[in-house]
Amino acid sequence: MTAQKPALRRGTDLWPLVHSERAALAADLADLTDEQWATPSLCAGLTVREVLAHLTAAARLNGVRWLAGVIRCRFDFDKQVVMRLTEQLGRSPAETLGRFRHVITSTTKPPLPTMAMLGETIVHGEDIRRPLGIHRLHPIETLTLVAGYYSRTDQVVVAKGRIQGLRLVANDGSFSTGSGPLVTGSTLALTMAMTGRLTYCEELDGPSVATLRARCGTS
Repeated sequence: MTAQKPALRRGTDLWPLVHSERAALAADLADLTDEQWATPSLCAGLTVREVLAHLTAAARLNGVRWLAGVIRCRFDFDKQVVMRLTEQLGRSPAETLGRFRHVITSTTKPPLPTMAMLGETIVHGEDIRRPLGIHRLHPIETLTLVAGYYSRTDQVVVAKGRIQGLRLVANDGSFSTGSGPLVTGSTLALTMAMTGRLTYCEELDGPSVATLRARCGTS
């Protein structure tokens, strides 16, 4: 079975979805304690506060600044991520959140598709929410767009390669992709598993869940 492709959306059509997801995340984090801000996220080695700073950095980083940072970090992309998020941490969690609020409606981005920015906002938002026990009911149309995007690309994060030879079918929406042994689950859980989040495999069913789980430990 081939991937079911949602209608293509122009980048300008996607920005309101990005802004909505950012606003929802800011609202969810408004009352965190200092201890909660220090909670390890689903991104290895980063706290929820640091992941939020990373999202802020992406919303302030245009192509020129991105390239300058890459050169400064001698093409060590991970080093640039750390450098840029450190710039946006601020002196306190309140300042970290305040900086994120300032970029909610930003349309600045690195040299990536706008769809990648939407995907990053949702995936990193869940990297933050999940360890804190916060649940967001994302619009299924938005999740379906993001799932479709990740199923077709390894840009930013390996996703297409991770699900090669598997068939993924959402049980709460229209997303489906691939051919082979079946994996089913919510569109969000499938998206998070595609992007390597092992914990979401616990929410999936089907004969190939073990295969996907094993691949979540790889880049």
